Amino acid sequence: MGIVSESFLPHVNGVTNSVLRMLEHFRLRQIDAVVLAPGSPTHMPPDEYAGARVHVLASLPAPGYRQVRLCLPPDRRMSDVLLEESVDVVHLASPFLTGPPALRAARRLELPVVASYQTDLAAFVTRYGLAALSGTVWRRIRAIHDAADLTLAPSRAAVEQLTEHGVRRVALLPRGVDIERFNPRHRSRLLRRQLAPRGEALVGYLGRLAPEKCVEDLRILHDMPGVRLVIIGDGPRAARLRRLLPDAAFLGFLQGGDLSRAVASLDVAVHPGPHETFCQSLQEALASGVPAVAVGAGGPLDLVDPSRNGWIYPPGNLAAMRSHVADLVGDPAKSRAMGQRARAGVEQRTWARVGDELVAHYRTLISARVPAMDPMSREAA
Repeated sequence: MGIVSESFLPHVNGVTNSVLRMLEHFRLRQIDAVVLAPGSPTHMPPDEYAGARVHVLASLPAPGYRQVRLCLPPDRRMSDVLLEESVDVVHLASPFLTGPPALRAARRLELPVVASYQTDLAAFVTRYGLAALSGTVWRRIRAIHDAADLTLAPSRAAVEQLTEHGVRRVALLPRGVDIERFNPRHRSRLLRRQLAPRGEALVGYLGRLAPEKCVEDLRILHDMPGVRLVIIGDGPRAARLRRLLPDAAFLGFLQGGDLSRAVASLDVAVHPGPHETFCQSLQEALASGVPAVAVGAGGPLDLVDPSRNGWIYPPGNLAAMRSHVADLVGDPAKSRAMGQRARAGVEQRTWARVGDELVAHYRTLISARVPAMDPMSREAA
């Protein structure tokens, strides 16, 4: 199994986390894996993760966001690695720059290719002031994903978006969630006293602090009585957001138990970004028993069931966002009931279940190429 990822450790984002969970599942199922990912002397990934060897692709920092690495590796380099590692399937994780050379390398070796659509790059460039490039970006996305044997999209909205842009062979594969790490039992009275010394309700955002996340929209909540905003995450907009939301608690980038406690200690999770193909952070809040208020666009539409585990508001309607937050903050009994339903609704969405669905897709593609062989399991050797 060969994964070509445009993002990997030490940079942590949605793509990196998805790849890490895939690798952990492959180890659990005794599937050999190798990763090709960007790196540099100052941003070097580990030599291996979960038993998977990591091959570094030379890269450059993205303008204005140095943690993001951009690479355009030569076809031959990728072919050599895939051949040396005896790869049976190539999985492109959110491909854009690495997509074409990886596809050419896979085709040279007659390997099946799976591509994951995880980032709405057309919306991304628009938010960064490059709207004129949106059409060009979509043409490249279509060319890459249509050349793959199968594209996996994490939400119904993402499937529809790809289909509308002419991509064929698209299947739905939602993301899993760690239901132990994100669990209501991690709610911390101590942390709540620290963040809300006067007993305020904690209304929080979890995710990257970047333009496309629209975290600035939370200004509509800054003067709500009895509410303390909590911002969990980091990114290029951090300094600007601290100026815009001076009374909010900025916890920065958290991991492990600190992240578990912070998320579970919220009373309401708010996500204003309208360009999410899935919105993993929202699912993590739901798993933590926290009701959600989210913009009614993209991935959150699959996650938030209005009046059951939270509320959806129309894109751009910040008054509706505020009204829904006020509804939950003002009725603790309703909020608790929604939080319980939030947890119950995602308890079956484990990474193991999603990983097994992914492996089933791999096996189908391998069988189509070599019907008599199933080389993915060590036990078959």
